[in-house]
Amino acid sequence: MSASPSASFPATPAPAPVAAHSITAPAATAQRDLHTLYRRVPSLGDYGSMTAIEERWILPMARGYEASAPRFANTGELLGALKEFLAEEEASLPESATFLAEHATLEQFKVVVREFALDGLTESQSLLPVVPRLPYRSGMAVFRVLIDELGCGNDEKAHSQLYRDLLTELDMSLRLDDYLDGTSPECFAYVNMFHWLASRAPSPQYFLGAYAYFETSVLYAFQSFARAAQRLGIAHSAYYTEHLYIDAYHSSHMRTAIRALDEPDLAKIWAGVRLTSDIVGAATEAAIARARETVG
Repeated sequence: MSASPSASFPATPAPAPVAAHSITAPAATAQRDLHTLYRRVPSLGDYGSMTAIEERWILPMARGYEASAPRFANTGELLGALKEFLAEEEASLPESATFLAEHATLEQFKVVVREFALDGLTESQSLLPVVPRLPYRSGMAVFRVLIDELGCGNDEKAHSQLYRDLLTELDMSLRLDDYLDGTSPECFAYVNMFHWLASRAPSPQYFLGAYAYFETSVLYAFQSFARAAQRLGIAHSAYYTEHLYIDAYHSSHMRTAIRALDEPDLAKIWAGVRLTSDIVGAATEAAIARARETVG
C-alpha cells in the first residue's frame, strides 16, 4: 500500500481520468454496491448496475492513463520507467507513513487494520480469474505468485490467515460482513480494483501492470505497517513482514509475466501501473486519516 506522488516522464501529458482521491458521497455508496455485486453471481440487472458504476469510476481512469502513456519502444523500456516511477514514490513517501510507523497508538493502528480488513480477509481470492485470461506462460508466472499468496496449500501460511491472526490478537471480528458499514469508500475502491483488474477489465494486461507495480511498491509501503506493529508489541505481525520477505520474489515473477507476452499492449500495462498507484495511495491516506480523526 502506498501513496502516489506525481512522477513525471517525457511525453506524458497529464491525463484526465476521474481522480481516485475525489470520491463523492454518491460514489461512496456506489463503491459499496459494487463490492456487493462482485461478491455474487450477477443477474442481468446486476450486470447492468456493475457496468454503470465501472463506467463512472475506473474505466475513465484506465482510458485516461492509456491515452497519455509514453510511447514505449519495447517492454524493457516500460519496465525501466516502472522502476523509475517506483523509486520516485519510495523517495517521496507521505508524512502519514511516518505517523503510522512512529506515532500511531494501538487504537489508531486498529482503525487502519479495520479499514483494510475487507481485503486482508480475502486476499488474492479475487485474483484467480485472471490466470485463464492470460497467455499460458504469462498466466503461469502470475499463478506462481498467487500460490504463495494462498499459502502454497498450507492454511496457516495463507496471507488471509495471517490477517485473521492479526485480527484475533487485536480482538477484532473475523467476519467479513462486520466491516461493511465502517469501511471508507477509498478502501472499498481498493478491494473493488482487484476484482475489476482480474475479472472485469477489457484486457488482462491492465492487471499485469497493476500487480507488477503493487508487488514492488509493497516492499517500501508496508515498512511503516511493520514498524508500527513492532513498536506496539504486536506478536502476529507476520502479515506485514511476510510481504516484505516474499514480494521481492513476486515482483520478479510479475516482470517475467510481462516479458512473456508475445504482443504486449504497453499503454494498457502502464495504465494499470498508474491507476493502481492512485487507488492504493488514496486508500492508504484515507485509512490513516480516519485513524487520526477518530482516535485521540
